[in-house]
Amino acid sequence: MTTTTGSVSEQIKARAKTLGFLDCGISEARFLAEEKARLFSWLQQEMHGGMAYMANHFDKRLDPRLLVDNARSVISVLLNYFPSEKQLDASAPVLSKYAYGTDYHFVMKDKLAELLSFIQAEIAPCEGRFFVDSAPVLDRAWAARAGLGWIGKNTNLISAEHGSFFFIGELIVDLELPADEKVVRNHCGNCTRCIDACPTQALVAPFVLDARRCISYQTIENRGEIDPALKGKFAGRVFGCDICQDVCPWNLKSEPHDEPSFVPGLKLMNLSKDEWNNMDKPTFKALFGNSAVKRTRFEGLKRNLKFLEEG
Repeated sequence: MTTTTGSVSEQIKARAKTLGFLDCGISEARFLAEEKARLFSWLQQEMHGGMAYMANHFDKRLDPRLLVDNARSVISVLLNYFPSEKQLDASAPVLSKYAYGTDYHFVMKDKLAELLSFIQAEIAPCEGRFFVDSAPVLDRAWAARAGLGWIGKNTNLISAEHGSFFFIGELIVDLELPADEKVVRNHCGNCTRCIDACPTQALVAPFVLDARRCISYQTIENRGEIDPALKGKFAGRVFGCDICQDVCPWNLKSEPHDEPSFVPGLKLMNLSKDEWNNMDKPTFKALFGNSAVKRTRFEGLKRNLKFLEEG
């Protein structure tokens, strides 16, 4: 089934909303010339730390047409994860909000698969692939290009309507769709709250993150020992970090999500400091079997907990 061009993007965005996405935007699949120098400089300065994969497929990161044959359009979506729940024990190690519920990769991919099926059935026959942190795709750049927000000084995508507590996903298709012309102006202004609040000074300059100093990198991506120079600077964070988002004034607009998969279990939210520190492997598997926390593995979580205690 095909529709008139003018209604195509509206139908796609309406379907995205019914699937639970916070927002949706469309951009032309083309080379990201503006990102090339910035990405090259960041890699040259080795700010990606041990994330060797960030240096791979440089050209593919900048051109979606190298990822998907005959790519014509990039559909970007946002999925809210801002929770209404809080950890009960204020002295317990702090878990990043995005990891409270089911691993977002599964949730996002299921929704994107449904969106692709909708386009194929209701818009026009096409081929496409969906991406959620699973391939060399500069998701924030594409979301910004689609008019969903701007990349802030903390390097996160920020929406004037929704803040920044959301996941970003892409659907790259070989179908030419009406691209959104909207360009969102950077609204960070003179604010430096995120830079000032970072306990490890990972934000070395506005819009520049040195991952090697980032708590999220150290507690999740780093497979070795945590940099001893950062001891005592983790502010209790055991997996990930929300500090640069928590202090952002735009997140005063964040509203709790309504995604059942992201609702955390009571046991997780009620864990005491002692229960965290004394956690065994069976408990880890029971709590985090379907969670993004499993990325760090049990050994990694114990390493993080030990680092916090030593600090």
